[in-house]
Amino acid sequence: MATGKLRRNTPQRRVILEELCQLKSHPTASELYAVVRQRLPQISLGTVYRNLEVLHEDSVIRKMEFAGAETRFDGNMEQHYHVRCTECGRIEDIFPVDQDQTPAQPLELAGFQVTGYRLEYFGICPGCRKKEFFPGLQTNPTH
Repeated sequence: MATGKLRRNTPQRRVILEELCQLKSHPTASELYAVVRQRLPQISLGTVYRNLEVLHEDSVIRKMEFAGAETRFDGNMEQHYHVRCTECGRIEDIFPVDQDQTPAQPLELAGFQVTGYRLEYFGICPGCRKKEFFPGLQTNPTH
């Protein structure tokens, strides 16, 4: 939802966006903060949160909110879906084979004008499945 307000691209916002776009792990604000601090040691967690919100409002990044889980962010704005591990929270991108590959539109939308949709798959990732077979094996949630 773009605000129509012209915003200044601050050095902090630029670094936050650059780091988010390099990460494929769909980080939380806290996780991204830890990465950004390596480049900007004086930045605060509040600045990271505010800039993520601005970038989301300006449709530059995706904000991924899941029930019962911390909000995550995605710097990849290409059309794609996500698969989330219900055990460790890992999220991976899934790209449609065909750009026209979208879910069937419901016949009845209760009078809504649909402006978008979000499709999320969920299951158990390979690392957690392996852990089920080998219970002593330690895995990292970002595997």
